[in-house]
Amino acid sequence: MGYVQINESIRLFYEEFGAGDRIVLSAQVGFYPIGMQQKLAQLGYHVYCITLRGFAPSSYVTEDYGSDWYNVFADDVVAFANALGIRRFVYMGASHGAGVGWHLMLRHPERVLAFVAVVAGPHSLKEGTMSYRQMLEQGIISSPPPFDPPIDGDPERQKRRDVRTAHISSRQTPADPRERAIDYGRPLMGLGSEEALCDALRTITVPTLLIGGTEDPISTMELMSRTASCLPHCKLVVYSNCGHNIDTDLIEEVTDEADRFIHVAAATGKWYMPVHA
Repeated sequence: MGYVQINESIRLFYEEFGAGDRIVLSAQVGFYPIGMQQKLAQLGYHVYCITLRGFAPSSYVTEDYGSDWYNVFADDVVAFANALGIRRFVYMGASHGAGVGWHLMLRHPERVLAFVAVVAGPHSLKEGTMSYRQMLEQGIISSPPPFDPPIDGDPERQKRRDVRTAHISSRQTPADPRERAIDYGRPLMGLGSEEALCDALRTITVPTLLIGGTEDPISTMELMSRTASCLPHCKLVVYSNCGHNIDTDLIEEVTDEADRFIHVAAATGKWYMPVHA
């Protein structure tokens, strides 16, 4: 773990897992101790987990970037890669971390070998632009919708969920006011409409793996299907009886899927295995 100074006022905290020349970058508000990123490292990837600017231990910010929050986050990922001499990389993100990925695909596609987008939406702009995080902060909603369905007949999976819940509870101390004031909104909200969002998705040529769950109330099946239909180079994998936390719930399963996809994309530049007629 350490810090990378990306400009005179911002430094980004990161954790590093694994080694080698197969680089995966992931950028989010925070990371669980056990998830897809750490599992990818066990499979031979060199993984960097970057904490977004504005959130400890990265630098706090007081500026409101409006509809450009995700553009700033995406540019920070590239600045991080530049600082470490990383030319091309796989980007992997879940939920808002995948939101950063959408902006990377549009702003810096030449840097990204493949995009692993977990519960990635993106939200329909017909639903508004405020993040769930800020709706909770402002009391607009009292709690988020249930992120995951009940587990049926798998006590080990329940133990994993219990560990995740305990981790979240242990970190629920009052956040710095500068963090609490941030509303990074929703990915691609600067486009202004659902129609413009779909048009932008159609221009993304980076091979993209979408992973989701049928019971996800945030990245719904409707949204995931819409996104897969727009992307010209996409594979969509959906799991039943799974919700928004699938990346820390079925870690081994979804990481194996991502590993296979990354190998194919690296070898062929496509989202499917070579076809031999």
